[in-house]
Amino acid sequence: MSDIATTVIVDGTLNTLIGASAITWALILIKGIQHIRISYHNRNFSKRFWGAPDIQAAAQLQDQQGPAARVAGIGFSTLIETDSGASTHDLEHTWDRQELLDRRLRQQMQKERGSLESGLAVLATIGSISPFVGLFGTVWGIMGALTNISKSGSASLEVVAGPIGEALVATAVGIAVAVPAVVGYNFFIRRNKVIWAFLDDFAIDFVHLALKNAFVIERASAAKPAKLTEIGGGKKTRDAAHEDLIAKEAHA
Repeated sequence: MSDIATTVIVDGTLNTLIGASAITWALILIKGIQHIRISYHNRNFSKRFWGAPDIQAAAQLQDQQGPAARVAGIGFSTLIETDSGASTHDLEHTWDRQELLDRRLRQQMQKERGSLESGLAVLATIGSISPFVGLFGTVWGIMGALTNISKSGSASLEVVAGPIGEALVATAVGIAVAVPAVVGYNFFIRRNKVIWAFLDDFAIDFVHLALKNAFVIERASAAKPAKLTEIGGGKKTRDAAHEDLIAKEAHA
C-alpha cells in the first residue's frame, strides 16, 4: 500500500465529509427560513380567515400566502366549480360535492407535505453514513500507518502515535458532520408533523363550513346598477319610481 494512495483516500474522505457538512448547514438554513415563513403565513391567514363574518367573506381574502391559504384556495375554487352548473361527464366529477371537495383538499395537502419534506432525505442520508465514511478513512489511514511501521521496523510510540492519530481525525470529522444532520432532520420532522396536523384540522373545519353553507360559494362580481325608468320627464330608479306612485295614490 503506497503512501500516495493512502494520502489520496484519506484526503478524499475528509473533503467528502467537509462537502457533506456544507450541504447539511445549507439545508438547515434553507429549511429553517422555510418553516419561519410558513408559520408566519399560516398564523396570518388563520387569523383573517376565522375573523371573516362568513365563508363568503373569507373567500374574498386577497394576497394570502402559505400552505393553509393554498388549501383554502383549492377548496373555494372547487366549491365555485361544482356550483357553476356546467355539465361534466368525466370521472373526477362522479363524486358528490363533499367527496370531491375532500379529495381536492387532500391532494393539495399532499403537495404541501412534499414541499415540507424536500431535502430531509439528504439530511437523513448524511446523518446515517457520515460516521461510516469517517471510519473508512480512519481504517485506511491506520492500515497505511501500520504498513509504514512494518517497513521501518520500529514500533516505538513516536512512530505509531503520529500516523494513527492523523487517521483518527477522519472519524472525528464524520461524527461532527453526522450530529447536526441528525438533529436537523429530527427537528424538521417534528415541525412537519405540527404543520400537517394544523392543515388536517383546517381541512376538516373547511369541509364542515362548506357543508353548513350547502357547498355554495358565490363568485365575486360587481353590483349591478339599478335600472332607470322615465317618469314625469326625469329618470329615476325603478324602486324610487314605485315609491312615488304609491305616494300619489295615497294622496288621491
